Amino acid sequence: MNSRIIYVAMAAITVLTACEEKKTGTMENKQVCISDSLARMITIDTARESAMKNELKLSGEVSFDENSVVKVFPFASGQVMNVNVSLGDKVNKGQTLAVIRSADVAGNYSDLTSAKADLAISQRALQQAEYLYKNGISSERDYTEAKENYTKAIAANRKVQEQIAINGGGNTNAAGTLIVKAPRSGYIVEKNISAGNYIRPDNGSSMFTISDMKDVWVNANVFETDIAKVKVGYAAQVTTLAYPDKQFTGKVDNVGSVLDPDSKVLNVRIVLPNPDRLLKPEMFTNVLVTNAEASQAVSITNDAVIFDSGKNYVVVYNSKCDLQVREVNVIKTLDNVAYLSSGLKPGDKVISKNQLLLYNALTEE
Repeated sequence: MNSRIIYVAMAAITVLTACEEKKTGTMENKQVCISDSLARMITIDTARESAMKNELKLSGEVSFDENSVVKVFPFASGQVMNVNVSLGDKVNKGQTLAVIRSADVAGNYSDLTSAKADLAISQRALQQAEYLYKNGISSERDYTEAKENYTKAIAANRKVQEQIAINGGGNTNAAGTLIVKAPRSGYIVEKNISAGNYIRPDNGSSMFTISDMKDVWVNANVFETDIAKVKVGYAAQVTTLAYPDKQFTGKVDNVGSVLDPDSKVLNVRIVLPNPDRLLKPEMFTNVLVTNAEASQAVSITNDAVIFDSGKNYVVVYNSKCDLQVREVNVIKTLDNVAYLSSGLKPGDKVISKNQLLLYNALTEE
């Protein structure tokens, strides 16, 4: 059979016409040799067996990490006189958040005054009873009763002092003023009071919630058909409308156990480090959950795959003058990795850069 040489522009590919027996999955090709100049322009990738990755796209919303927050509750009922902070403000430990005027606090101080007076009276009575008893004027019973009254007065005084300490301690005064201070440094992520509000004793909600925002949660919803694709520990990539070019990496921390009865979705919680405090509560997010499945498949870089006439092909490299165009079946593509069900075996070499030049030379008629 006669030979002829075909030169491909900018590639210097030597093409020799030859008859080859057609193999399964391999097209009948011309013999093509890669020149030294083209060898510097191509990249060779090796097929390998690896665990297939899966991905699931979700939408979610940023919230604060409830495991690292402090909720500030009122120590007593009363009327809010002033609120010194707003939602989102950074506060320092000990900073005044609000001022409350409380009848309960004023009542505690009134009780303290009465308890101190009773203590002083019982103390004097004990001293007098002791003097009379030692001088044989009064009975031992009178002396013992005076001691018991003094002990009760001490306990009553201590009880009122402890109530005041529990209900604000040094942040209260006899006029009934209660100063609410930040128990830790952080950011105000919840604020439920305003000046003029009245705090009732049966109100169980917090006045403020403070978080350091070092970590945040992203709550996302998973439809019933995708529940099996999400498990605790899976990696998650999160993007936001505020920072579209920035990607935040976290992990699935919790998968709910009960579907929402109305929307039929399952809540998934993702924990994200937030060292720069870029993520704010209520931000909308896009979430990409990825995981490695148990099944194995031959994988190559997706750059090596050539799509032509509804089928996928690769250029198999055996040597500089032993190249083949082979059809492959792609299961799926993820992160520029193509997972194959047939066409290649582990260890096969394929050309993943400028392979289209070789493909055209090998398949042209």
